[in-house]
Amino acid sequence: MNPMHLHLQSAVALLLLGQVALQSQPVAAPTNTTMLVRPADTGAAMVNPGMGWTMHFYSNVPENYGSKLDPADTVDDFPGLSTVYLRVPWAFIEPEEGRFNWALLDTPAQRWIAKGKRVAFRLTCSENWIPYATPEWVKKAGAKGHFYVFGKGRSEEGTLWDPDFADPVFLEKFDHFLAAMAARYDGNPNVAFVDVGSYGLWGEGHTFMSSQVPESESLEIVKKHIDLHVKHFKNTLLCISDDVVGHDKLGLHFPETDYALSKGVSVRDDSIMVQPPPRSWYHAGMAEAFWPRLPVILEHEHFGSSKIRQAWGDGSLLLKAVEEYHASYLSIHWWPRELLSENRALIDRINLRMGYRLQLREFECPSTVQIGKPFRVRSVWANAGVAPFHTGGYVTLTLKDAQGGIVSVLVEEEFDLKDLKVGPVGAIPVRGKTAEFVVGRVAPTTRPGDCGLFISVGARDGTPRIMLPLADDDGQHRYRLGTVHLARD
Repeated sequence: MNPMHLHLQSAVALLLLGQVALQSQPVAAPTNTTMLVRPADTGAAMVNPGMGWTMHFYSNVPENYGSKLDPADTVDDFPGLSTVYLRVPWAFIEPEEGRFNWALLDTPAQRWIAKGKRVAFRLTCSENWIPYATPEWVKKAGAKGHFYVFGKGRSEEGTLWDPDFADPVFLEKFDHFLAAMAARYDGNPNVAFVDVGSYGLWGEGHTFMSSQVPESESLEIVKKHIDLHVKHFKNTLLCISDDVVGHDKLGLHFPETDYALSKGVSVRDDSIMVQPPPRSWYHAGMAEAFWPRLPVILEHEHFGSSKIRQAWGDGSLLLKAVEEYHASYLSIHWWPRELLSENRALIDRINLRMGYRLQLREFECPSTVQIGKPFRVRSVWANAGVAPFHTGGYVTLTLKDAQGGIVSVLVEEEFDLKDLKVGPVGAIPVRGKTAEFVVGRVAPTTRPGDCGLFISVGARDGTPRIMLPLADDDGQHRYRLGTVHLARD
């Protein structure tokens, strides 16, 4: 696609989202006693909890795709990159029973965590490029399994080994591994999600190219693997590949994914855009049951392979998939800067819609506030993304003095922006709320004078958590809207 055409499309998208038509300047009311602000969306990519681009640092094969990055390189130039994704075989993490190579995960993880980003994991038990993705010591301990020839199924002449995914010895050893993994990572705020990736080739939940588990046995196996993960990961988001139902089965509901949803496990599509249109993806309908409740994760085919198969096209299908799946996360499934350089305009467009995007459409409050006396504030908000604000957060006003000191923190606890509805471009719902606050109710250190007024979204105690597409960030995700004068009664 012509780059200028993409640029014009980006501008149109911005306009439709209401992001360029308004100026970020206070608009004085006729009486000059009210501050009215209609902020413009800056168009910036958001890096927030529960959403964003996930970069495959390890994509099964450890050399893909972080191996070309220097230790200090966290690809900060990729807009919206929020998560580094580490997908490797179990055998690489527990090469000997009870002895773990956690450094394989923690080393790249700490690079991104130091930048305020998060990590995600998949540990696989079946690969087609090494004989034992499940550690060989599991087989020697008595776990049953099958050798296979890739693409042909079980064969005594095969050099690749799959466990019997329901074998008691295999499940016992993997149970112990998950217990050790959860002790490190469950509930860790730096972990975005963990895949239920222990069943099927590459952890995708299918075996038609590997050991060919009979379809009649698959459902109960999937349930066992979901239950094992839920047993240990009680506080971290879990997700499972859509391919557990069959990689190309059409439908809205399947026993495997319905069971996952009943256990609070979300879904990820592995992978879209493998085949040319109209077979670009199969399970957007399945995602309808998940996205209102849990973040949905999209993984596109390896970018280079997708191009070779003529499945990528101009990339616009990727944006369409984000819309149809209401995706919170989207993969970077290739050498990241090559993907960025060839798709920059597309990535900018996706960043305006992927996940949630909290827009302050209008804000109104008195320009003068009496210390110790109630005053009213009105704000109007919209979620311009495709996905709900699953993590939730509260609107907070912060007043700062001329030195940047915090004078007052006022939280609207009855307005959780989690409740904002999503909609298509051009029909995004808005919601207004009026709240009453008091500055310095019992605070003799609150003095008269001018204060900067900042708005933020975050925890109930007023701690900012969420990046907003607003100007004048104080560096902690509080955004200046104007000046309020504090006066004594």
